[in-house]
Amino acid sequence: MAMQNTPLLMSRLLDRGAKVAPNEEIVTATETGVRRQTYLETRNRAHQLAHALADAGIEIGDRVGTFMWNGSRHLEAYHATAGMGAVLHTLNVRLSDKDLEYIIDHAQDKIIIADADTLPLLEKLIGRMPSVKQVVVATEEGFEGWKTDLPNPIDYEAFIAGKPTNYDWPNIPETSPLGLCYTSGTTGNPKGVEYEHRSQYLHTITQCMTDSMGLSGTDTLFGIVPMFHAMGWGLPWSATMLGCKQVMPHRFMDPARLIQLLADEEVTVTAGVPTIWQGVKGLYEASPGKYDLSKLSRLTCGGSSPPPSLIRWFWDELDAEMIQGWGMTETSPLATLSRRVMKRGQLQLSEDEQFENVAKAGQLMPGLELEIFDENFEPVAHDGESVGEIFVRGPWICSEYYNDPQPEKFHGDWLITGDVGKIDPEEYLIISDRSKDLVKSGGEWISSVDLENHIVALKGVAQACVVAHPHPKWDERPVALVVLEAGAQVSAEAVLEHCGTAFAKWQLPDDVLFVDSVPLTSTGKMDKKVVRADLDAKGYQLPDQRQAS
Repeated sequence: MAMQNTPLLMSRLLDRGAKVAPNEEIVTATETGVRRQTYLETRNRAHQLAHALADAGIEIGDRVGTFMWNGSRHLEAYHATAGMGAVLHTLNVRLSDKDLEYIIDHAQDKIIIADADTLPLLEKLIGRMPSVKQVVVATEEGFEGWKTDLPNPIDYEAFIAGKPTNYDWPNIPETSPLGLCYTSGTTGNPKGVEYEHRSQYLHTITQCMTDSMGLSGTDTLFGIVPMFHAMGWGLPWSATMLGCKQVMPHRFMDPARLIQLLADEEVTVTAGVPTIWQGVKGLYEASPGKYDLSKLSRLTCGGSSPPPSLIRWFWDELDAEMIQGWGMTETSPLATLSRRVMKRGQLQLSEDEQFENVAKAGQLMPGLELEIFDENFEPVAHDGESVGEIFVRGPWICSEYYNDPQPEKFHGDWLITGDVGKIDPEEYLIISDRSKDLVKSGGEWISSVDLENHIVALKGVAQACVVAHPHPKWDERPVALVVLEAGAQVSAEAVLEHCGTAFAKWQLPDDVLFVDSVPLTSTGKMDKKVVRADLDAKGYQLPDQRQAS
């Protein structure tokens, strides 16, 4: 008997949450508190938004930009555009106006929905966005009196007012585009990754698997990862399908506000980059007993590798499992995840042995293929020792960039990730570094990530960033920038002595620089290219170079 040939469209998933959990809440942080609305209200408003966009001339395949923080109206834009067959282009509010001008023009966005508090950033582009016909302004507390010279501005509430609460979602091919997200390019212009309905449908179902993030309709999800970064790691789709309670921080990303929301809203699962969790840990330790995080069961951490010491702290102090994930915009982004116990045989391991697994990037998600290749495109052994460049392929992996093919980024049907790593006999991926962030010294590779994780485990250290600096004899040598916890006193000698317990002498940093902060990228990762450029701009020299001169 043949099955029905039903196209895999996100519109078949997104109304479900409101159907099964109409009274569950979407909670958005505001200046003085939170704003709450139910799933049913959110669903109805998403359908109204779809009607408003259609009435404004948006057709199937047209790009709608969002210039927004995480909030219920941004979720409505996700829902509306996916349902009506438009393409949601999530604009990163932290990008430069030069990059924003390029990607808005490259995508040919017709309408932009913007949070009122982002208007000053968007106004830098007045006269430089010829494709944009209208800007819809979403207003939160404190920004009601907004004014702007952006094209044809209209208040979001006025835009959707009076529209019908049912939109007949069109039946379109499952390979139709759904979303567009641009990578924050380290060289050249940002590159666009276009997500399809089919790819995100499969990604959504996989993300909710027990052996993946185990997301459930019983969860309260706090999506801290920005919704403009790889579609919020796909979590807005998954949570809306399931009907989870969702908590959204809007622009309030300081650790004090985040930890208060974690406690007040009884969050069970959350997602963000390691710098977020370092800040939460610091506040929790500084005020014992102030925050009740007893409901928190798991934290998904991505963007860069969390230090093993941080993973262990959340487990020991909060009984919360930190799930490390590896992926990128081009992988939708879920590619591998590492849980403390992922196989029946691991139940017999000691707790310390189980935590060794969590420090790895994890196991491949079902449906994907992963391999590491040498410079001759030959696969290397999965022995936990042999290092190569990571390639990945599968139904939610990018096959070319939007209107910018860049064939050098692909090998056959493999995506060349630019990450370097190894695979151990248990089939765990272990990330060594970004290929551009490895330190090549005397023909040998030094992992900046391994050094950073080790330095952060030293008491009193809040953050560590290791970068390569040119050296006339050794090609490159590592330099460590260290941010200390408030009031801590740690010497450079103590950092080097600590590194010496785990690394060979030639792998140790040549210099330790204490800094107040490390610059971050638009997605919250340490911005090593800026660190390297700052050192160059200041005429920095390594100690042996200083002595020689």
